[in-house]
Amino acid sequence: MELSKTSNGLPENAYRELKEGEEYIPILHPNKIYPEVTPYSVLWGLFMAILFSAAAAYSGLKIGQVMEAAIPISILAVGISSLMKKKNALGQNVIIQSIGASSGVIVAGAIFTIPALYILNLPVNFYQIFLASLFGGFLGILFLIPFRKYFVKDMHGKFPFPEATATTEILVAGEKGGKQASVLAVSGLIGGLFDFVVTTYGWWSEVISTRIFHFGEILADKFKLVFKVNTLTMVLGLGYIVGLKYAIIICAGSFLSWFVFIPLFYEIGQHLTTPLGATATKLISEMSAEEIFRNYVRHIGIGGIAMAGIIGVIRSSKIIKDAVTLAYNEIFLKKSGDTNRIPRTQVDIKMSFNVLFIILTALLIFVFFYGGVTFNLYHAFVGLLIVLIIAFLFTTVAATAIAIVGTNPVSGMTLMTLILSSFILVQIGLSGESGMLSAMIIGGVVCTALSMAGGFITDLKIGYWIGTTPRNQETFKFLGTLVSAATVGVVIIILNKTYGFVGEGALVAPQANAMAAVIKPLMSNIPAPWMLYFIGAVIALIVTWLKISPLAFALGMYIPLDLNTPLLIGGLIAHWAKTRTKNEKLNNARFSRGTLVASGFIAGGALFGVVSALLRFAGFNWFNSIWAESKSAEILGMVMLTLVILYMMWETMRAKEED
Repeated sequence: MELSKTSNGLPENAYRELKEGEEYIPILHPNKIYPEVTPYSVLWGLFMAILFSAAAAYSGLKIGQVMEAAIPISILAVGISSLMKKKNALGQNVIIQSIGASSGVIVAGAIFTIPALYILNLPVNFYQIFLASLFGGFLGILFLIPFRKYFVKDMHGKFPFPEATATTEILVAGEKGGKQASVLAVSGLIGGLFDFVVTTYGWWSEVISTRIFHFGEILADKFKLVFKVNTLTMVLGLGYIVGLKYAIIICAGSFLSWFVFIPLFYEIGQHLTTPLGATATKLISEMSAEEIFRNYVRHIGIGGIAMAGIIGVIRSSKIIKDAVTLAYNEIFLKKSGDTNRIPRTQVDIKMSFNVLFIILTALLIFVFFYGGVTFNLYHAFVGLLIVLIIAFLFTTVAATAIAIVGTNPVSGMTLMTLILSSFILVQIGLSGESGMLSAMIIGGVVCTALSMAGGFITDLKIGYWIGTTPRNQETFKFLGTLVSAATVGVVIIILNKTYGFVGEGALVAPQANAMAAVIKPLMSNIPAPWMLYFIGAVIALIVTWLKISPLAFALGMYIPLDLNTPLLIGGLIAHWAKTRTKNEKLNNARFSRGTLVASGFIAGGALFGVVSALLRFAGFNWFNSIWAESKSAEILGMVMLTLVILYMMWETMRAKEED
């Protein structure tokens, strides 16, 4: 019996939890063979990887935001296949997206760490950037593959996967056309233009806060209490797909940080005559709420994320055990599953190959550390252990974060990696410039591995919903990683020679500057804020005991408030759409149409973000910063956000039961 379809063309049970005995059958049926890996899909995928690696590296170093490549690549893939009148393009478009999306994740891993070497005036060359990115990307792929079935199949309907949902909607709508394609296109145009105007021209503020009111200014100045909302439609769309449950948990963590911890730190520190903490250079009494968050409270979120990772590993112990057992059976007992009996849509790279590739990658990392970083066997071995242990432990954290909220807290996890690795390296006698170089390269490998793990689970979920072969995605992801790593290495060197990362007119590179600021005192034996990490860890344990997702809560504590509150608004709209009437079919139709609108917002924001970055790269800077930072611009931003919310609700309500 064929399952009913949603208005977007996916099976009716695509986004909900399955009932007992129910099975999800993707669009590309598991019993049939479809074109996936072809010269067309591979070449276009590699072209996208090169193009978006260059664009994402510039935007990330210039404004601190790495453009998400998966969505604009999927839009371009659909457009190219339509222009070329390509038949059976859906499976091939998934491969194009999967190969090309290597760009964004490799860029994030590189630009968060490598420019810090230039900032610290340490020696940098192409092969260090290239190999750190390459090996980190390989580890991210290899460590994630054993968890693919758990995240994309076993947890079906339990995680929202916002980015994967948006990308899947684009690929399916582009293939099928019709009403769903027009809804996606219109909402994408509205959302994209809205976000483009905000980020390119600054006609209204991107962030609105309670400071626009007189009482809000008093609360912010005297008590460090401030409420903020981001106006970008892209974030609102993410909230709709994340849903009310996780949005509430995330915002609860954020509210704890902003409405409890920040005022508490101010109350404790306002009478101090010296900075609180070894790395602080400013009195708490002189700090704004945002500065208290960045200097102190965010570290609590990092501790929570670290503990959530440990909890996740413990909870995944059975999955890890099963993966290890499977590898042992394949390698030593020569037992392996009959691939002829496994559905095509569940065939991975053989576990024995996966383990052998991990060992080979580990050996290459050791040689790289010894021959190009530490020049000491013992130090290289310790560096390898740090990379393998932390990357493995945090792989599930990165994947879960993407599955829940669509945001990978890779910068926080990298910061924790730098702190831990610096502490360990100092203990074994590696400090000063050589210690900083070693710690930053270790951080670069780990950062790229975690970035890749988070990004790749999105690709695999898209493939699961549509029905492509995981083994094809896994195999060709290595090729995309190779090309992206080489491109990023070249681009970073060119940007350093053109703009630089230090001095007037230099690229901002905010994450790399933060990493450089943290690592310098650590290598001088100045202690890290361990107590703040401990507080975050305890909070993660408490919320786990309360049966609340510790990672979602910790993400809320770590991610800025203005990026969390739109999630709650989007989640409320989704809940409203699903419960508006007692007619379940009508509710489902409305929710499905709302998902298309939300996906359009995300897609439009991402695509127009690329255009904005390219304009800045070309030297066109039309942003009116004076107006954008004014109260009038914030008030206008509030009005515009309200109009977008009303449009989303209106468009959602237009769905009919027959849809």
